[in-house]
Amino acid sequence: MSLAQSDGTTSLSSDIFYDILRRLDGTTLASAACACAAFKSISKEENIWESACYSVWPSTKNEEVKALILSVGGFRKFYSDCFPLIVNKELPMIQFDSYLEYPEEWEDEEDYYGDFAVDESISPSDFVSMVDILYKDKPIYSKVLWGILDSDGFNGWFYNCPFRVDLLDYSNSDEIMLSVADGLPPITSIDRERKEGKLWKELRDGIRLSWIIVNKKVKQAANLASWSPLGVQRHWPTENDFLIRFGSILPAKGILPCRVVECALVMKFQIINSESQTSLKLTELSMQLEDMEGSHVNGRNSLLVLKEALSCRRSKNYSEVLESCNLYSKVQTELKEEKMRNESRIDRVCILSGIAAFITFCYYIL
Repeated sequence: MSLAQSDGTTSLSSDIFYDILRRLDGTTLASAACACAAFKSISKEENIWESACYSVWPSTKNEEVKALILSVGGFRKFYSDCFPLIVNKELPMIQFDSYLEYPEEWEDEEDYYGDFAVDESISPSDFVSMVDILYKDKPIYSKVLWGILDSDGFNGWFYNCPFRVDLLDYSNSDEIMLSVADGLPPITSIDRERKEGKLWKELRDGIRLSWIIVNKKVKQAANLASWSPLGVQRHWPTENDFLIRFGSILPAKGILPCRVVECALVMKFQIINSESQTSLKLTELSMQLEDMEGSHVNGRNSLLVLKEALSCRRSKNYSEVLESCNLYSKVQTELKEEKMRNESRIDRVCILSGIAAFITFCYYIL
């Protein structure tokens, strides 16, 4: 029986094998490569992995991006680097007092964050961002960003100011809309939607984000997004905006005292209510790095963190990625609570000291 199957397999044309394999997604293709020698040989061809990348990241169809991917190792390596998501569970279980301590080589905070020579091996122009948004597996927006916007000028303001990348360029009239035609549920009443939250749930379950960074100099790539949202909420000032948060936890050991940072990818949709239908307009898509106290990381340290992220651990198991993010949130919450307790103790000591001083003063006066 096995011989008959083997003879039948070897008698099939390699063109048929190729046609079968090129229709598979990357994960299935990698599994099929382990089935037999013929599949393994064909699965090494770049054209097959190029198709697999196109199906997941439409931005890779750009001709300049194709050349970039080939220069950093090809589509097969690119897929294996960017499909698994970043996982970092090595979080410091530290108290607030120890969190404020800087390593001995930095005498104080000014030495750590102040002006001094930037590592010339890292430049904003080394990084390329490939961003894709999908809703219900349908691409709705793709963009490639070469370098980092507004970062020109070596040792300029970029290196010492909070790092932030705003992807939407309103001067180029980037307008991304979602409507009923894209699969959104029809909304007859905004007040009813606020109570039921049907649109909110559909957006949470259907939206997907991929934000890949490539370092041209070190020839490495990584996906900084979490694919699915880590959180969705209404923007409280108007209640007509949805804030969707993606991201990952990146290592920062030897770069920042907290040793880990959160890469926060924020997407904001605004409800556009017209007579014919209700639609959503994408008004913000940004990336920034935040430490465990919620402070924004400056440009120089952000470049170092992004470079370090290209070589950190990854996983295809989304539950493991989610666990990593939840663990970070837990440690961050504990740090904030410890900070509040310390501040409360200090307040009580100050109040008691003031009362004691007042009583002592009154005692000597009377």
